[in-house]
Amino acid sequence: MSDLIKLDIAEGTAKLTLSNGKVNAFSHDMINQFQAALDEVESAKVPVVITGQPGMFSGGFDLKVMQSGPANAIALVTEGSKLTRRLLAFPTPVISACTGHAVAKGAFILLCSDYRLGAEGAFKIGLNEVAIGITMHYAGIAMAKHGLTDSYVNRSLYLAEMFDPKGAVKAGFLDELLPADAVIDSAMIRADACKGLNMKAYVGTKLKAREALLSQMDHAIEVDAKGTL
Repeated sequence: MSDLIKLDIAEGTAKLTLSNGKVNAFSHDMINQFQAALDEVESAKVPVVITGQPGMFSGGFDLKVMQSGPANAIALVTEGSKLTRRLLAFPTPVISACTGHAVAKGAFILLCSDYRLGAEGAFKIGLNEVAIGITMHYAGIAMAKHGLTDSYVNRSLYLAEMFDPKGAVKAGFLDELLPADAVIDSAMIRADACKGLNMKAYVGTKLKAREALLSQMDHAIEVDAKGTL
C-alpha cells in the first residue's frame, strides 16, 4: 500500500497497520496515506481493523511538525480531525487493535472506533496534550466528551492523566483487554463476525446515533482551523 500505512484486504476484512517509525507518529504523509487506505476499504465495503506495532499503537502527532510553528501545528491537527471525523462516520465497522501505548492522536483513534481491543502490559493510554503545553482543540474536546466515561473526562482533558490498560477500559478508551499476542487475531475475528451485519442498517444507525457529534465535529474543525493551539 505505502511506506507508512500497510493495508491488507483478504476474505472480506481489512487490516490497516500504522508503520511510521518507533512511535507511529501522525504526520501529514501518514494521514494522507491513511485516507487513501480508507478509500480502498470503503470501495471494498469491508470491516477494518486498525493496528500498530508491538508495544506501540501510536504516540500521537509528529512533534517535529507540532513544534515547528503555530500554523504548521494547526494544519496538522486539522487534517487529523478530518480523519477522526471520517472514521466516526465510516460506512463499515471500525475495530482498533491497540498493541501498546496510545497517546494523544493515538488515543483519539481508539475513541472513534466501534470496538477497541487492547494489549495487557505496562502501556500508557490517554490524552497528554495539556501536560506538553498544547491547549486541547475543540474537535478533541468533542471527541473526549463523547467517548470517555463521564467521571474520567476531567481527568483526561484537563489533568492529562495517562492510564494503564485496565484504567483505559474504565476511562472508555478500550473495551476489552487480551494478552499482547492475541490482540490482532482477536480483532480480526471480531471484524469477520461483523460481516454478518446488514451494512445499510449498520451505517444508518451509526449516522443517526452520532448525528449530533458529527455536527459538532464539523463546526469544531472549522473553528480549530482558524484558531490557535
